[in-house]
Amino acid sequence: MEFANKEYLFLLLLLIPYLIWYLMYRKKSEPTMRMSDTMAYRYAPRSWKVVLMPVQQILRIAVFVLVVLVLARPQTQNSWKNQTMEGIDIMLAMDVSTSMLAEDLKPNRMEAAKQVAAEFITGRPNDNIGLSIFAGEAFTQCPMTTDHASLLNLLQGVRTDIAQRGLIEDGTAIGMGLANAVSRLKDSKAKSKVVILLTDGSNNRGDLSPMTAAEIAKSFGIRVYTIGVGTNKVAPYPMTVAGGVQYVNIPVEIDTKTLSEIAVTTNGDFYRATNNKELQQIYKEIDKLEKSKLNVKKFSKRYEAYQPFAIAAVLLLLLEMLLRITIFRKLP
Repeated sequence: MEFANKEYLFLLLLLIPYLIWYLMYRKKSEPTMRMSDTMAYRYAPRSWKVVLMPVQQILRIAVFVLVVLVLARPQTQNSWKNQTMEGIDIMLAMDVSTSMLAEDLKPNRMEAAKQVAAEFITGRPNDNIGLSIFAGEAFTQCPMTTDHASLLNLLQGVRTDIAQRGLIEDGTAIGMGLANAVSRLKDSKAKSKVVILLTDGSNNRGDLSPMTAAEIAKSFGIRVYTIGVGTNKVAPYPMTVAGGVQYVNIPVEIDTKTLSEIAVTTNGDFYRATNNKELQQIYKEIDKLEKSKLNVKKFSKRYEAYQPFAIAAVLLLLLEMLLRITIFRKLP
């Protein structure tokens, strides 16, 4: 902390003569009463008011010191600080087809994927992160942003029934989903650009093949991590019937070969998650792999910092005045 008007600090020297005067002439200024004999009062205990009488002087001195500090205008210092931060541009490409309602992960694949993705986003506060969703079609749910609160709200709003309600075509367009994420990253100036693609099926929709989208990602220097989510063989799936829900077993058909080739082409990795714990571990592994150190130089601007001193001075002055007219009130 610095003072803009340092010369006012010399006023604190006035406390020296004041304290000398107070110690030398305090008793002379106090009221007295003549008595023939004071022997009876020699061992009488002092009242608490007498003991606390110096508190008034302490408060006055404190108020004076604080007023001088306010006049000296305390300010914070301007400063440059080098700070190392981790920053990467990331797009999450998430499958929202109706098969994501299967309950081999708890409570279902969709909710498990959203929960783990939310934890991943929260753990990377310095990254630009966006969200692309796809079924038979693909679109951007949230462009890349550092406003992770908004991103998390949009992530929680993702539902698999958008295909059931006919808002988008159902199916699994992996190529389109990847291409949509790549389109958001292609103009990025970041040194590291990443797509995390999660799906539970194989490509059966869209005008763009997954490998073509992978080659496009490679040309822009984008690394793709692919995740196949779902148990092996069959998974319980809730079917809505009259009067309730009936569970049927549906086959798990994840195109691990294509997902692996996408990862290899873009210098990424392919992961397989058959339960919640494995899915969580996969995101943790990706989090460890994608660490990019950025040296950031921050500038701190100077601002006035007298307000706390002024507030304290006013409060102590009011307290001294209150004590003077109540507890320490003197009768003429």
